Parts: sequence; C-alpha cells; structure tokens
Amino acid sequence: MSVPFGDDVTAYDIDNGGVAVLKTDMLVGKTDVPRGMSLWQAARKAVVMNMSDFAAKGVQPEAILVSLGLPKSMTKKQIIDIGEGLDAGAREYGAYVLGGDTGEASDLIISLSVFGLARKGEIVLRSGAKPRDLVAVTGFFGKSSAGLKILMERLPSKEIHSVLVDSVLMPHARLKEGLALRQKGVVTASVDSSDGLAWSLHEISRASKVGMLLEKLPVAAEVEEFAKSRGLDATELALYGGEEYELVLTIRPDCWETATAAVEEVGGELLKIGKVTAGRQVVLKTDRKRLAVEPRGYEHFVHASV
Repeated sequence: MSVPFGDDVTAYDIDNGGVAVLKTDMLVGKTDVPRGMSLWQAARKAVVMNMSDFAAKGVQPEAILVSLGLPKSMTKKQIIDIGEGLDAGAREYGAYVLGGDTGEASDLIISLSVFGLARKGEIVLRSGAKPRDLVAVTGFFGKSSAGLKILMERLPSKEIHSVLVDSVLMPHARLKEGLALRQKGVVTASVDSSDGLAWSLHEISRASKVGMLLEKLPVAAEVEEFAKSRGLDATELALYGGEEYELVLTIRPDCWETATAAVEEVGGELLKIGKVTAGRQVVLKTDRKRLAVEPRGYEHFVHASV
C-alpha cells in the first residue's frame, strides 16, 4: 500500500504510477458543533476537517461526496445554510462537491468522502522521521481550547476572546503550506493536529519509532493572556486541546531555510519547536527540567454517553 493503515488518509494504486487518495470524516451535531456555531460554519468545518488531512499528506483534494443525516425538525433555510457552507468550504480549498445522499437522523450528521490524486512516493507519511530532523508546526496552539471554554461557559466578552472564539467557529486547514512543503521535498513526516499537539507528536513518534525533544512550546500569546486571567495552565491548553488543524512536521535539518521560505511564499509561517531524537519518548525541555509529554488529546467515544 502507498499509505499504511492508520495514517491521515488512505490510497489506492492506479495506472501509470498514480495514486487515488481517499479520506472520510464525519461531523456530528452533539459532539462537534459547539454553542454559538451556525449551521453554515458547521458545514464548512466538516470540509476543513478533511482538508487538513490532505494538507498533512501534501495532496490537493479534488472532489467531495457528502452524506447528510438531518433531524426532522430542520427547516428549509437551515438545510440551505448547510449546503452553502459545504460549497464555500470546498471552493476555499479548490475542491468541488459532486453529490451525495440525504436521510433523516436523530442528530445532525455531515459525513464527507474526499478524493484526490498523487504520484506514488510523493505522499508524506507519519513514518519517515529520523533522529536530528527538526520538529515544526504551522502555527501557535491553544486557541481552540480557550475559545471552546469561552463558548461553553459563556464568559464575558473581551478583546482577546474574539480571536480565540474565531479559531473554533472558523478554523483553517493549512493546505497551501502542506502542498508547498511537499513540492520542495523537505518534510520527512507529517500529521494533522486535530487531535491535539501532544497526541500528534506521539503519532509521528510511534509511526517513525523515534522520540522528540521539544525546546519551545508554540503557545499563542492570546492563550497565555487568557490562561493568566482565568487561573489556567497555558501549557496544558496548548498541548492537550484539539481541533487546531495545524500541521505537525519533521523537517530535514539541512532544509530548514528552504522549508520556511516555501511556507512564507504562500502566506504561512513555520515554527521550529524541537528536534527528533533516537529514543522513544516525547519530552518538553523547560528552564528547570525535562517533562514527559503525555500521549493524550481528543479521543473519540471517551466522553460519549451511552
């Protein structure tokens, strides 16, 4: 197989060295649509969830099929909002919704199947990291964790809250960055960070059979301020939140300048946060000591009620 089971996407070999790249992901109303998110935003988010996985593999998504489960109480206007959100999200990333299926359900379900094409050997896997590679991310972390707290707890509005809440309601996949880095051939391993930074680092560590030493945690400035005002741990918010939709990558050590230039050329940023080690542990280096980064983040069904 071009992509081993358990990576961000799957793939099927086709003629002349080509690979059909496939991904399916589902948004469910009760678990994935927080208070304050419109149906248009929820539908767009369903697209972003899938686009982020393609971004991590350096593959351009081309076509989308959608299966909708809609509660009987949903109005025509609400259904139109969902359709327009799906279309807006797809066009934002250069893909098209080709069709799908609709049925009645007890909760909102938006399930997407996304298709793209690549050349064999071009897809960036989770399993290629080597000792001495640099660990990098495409943005700062913790904003979605803080934003979700603001929405769920209905906290009073402050200036920094708009940035944090917007990260939840209008997330962005790093597709341009992923494509640019793949074209340069500088990435050895990559994963989408929607399950949290810590979990994503461990995913690469497990797949590549390496460890990581984090020397600088990419905590957003707004998260530092929010955490201080609420008596929270900014490090915890950054490491163990979810739905950031950044890319977590390992970069060849002699290609850092090429990598940063490629990302900046498409309007993004690349943050160096550490290096790959020969051991199997993921460790955060602080001023006083080294702390083990726990392999936890968002896990499906853990908080589900039966």
